[in-house]
Amino acid sequence: MQHAAPTLKKIFRNAVRRAGSDGVLLAWPVACGAKIAARTHALSFADGVLTIGVPDATWRLQLGDLGPQYLAALNQVTPEPVKQIRFVVSRND
Repeated sequence: MQHAAPTLKKIFRNAVRRAGSDGVLLAWPVACGAKIAARTHALSFADGVLTIGVPDATWRLQLGDLGPQYLAALNQVTPEPVKQIRFVVSRND
């Protein structure tokens, strides 16, 4: 399976890029991983800022510390550069 990983990554990157600015929203679950994605959701992307809904203030603070890691992962696959991730408490999780 190790040999398939680069191919799968390339396929995903191409699919995200074809989605345009919505591709940034689609890339969030891959950038953060399944456990985080299960409790968060991408709300919007505008002017380089990705807004992510989180269940409470504790999540907001903890994920804020991981922002640089998520930015790096997103910018490897997204069609537009993500300059910032904003975490907001959202009850729609």
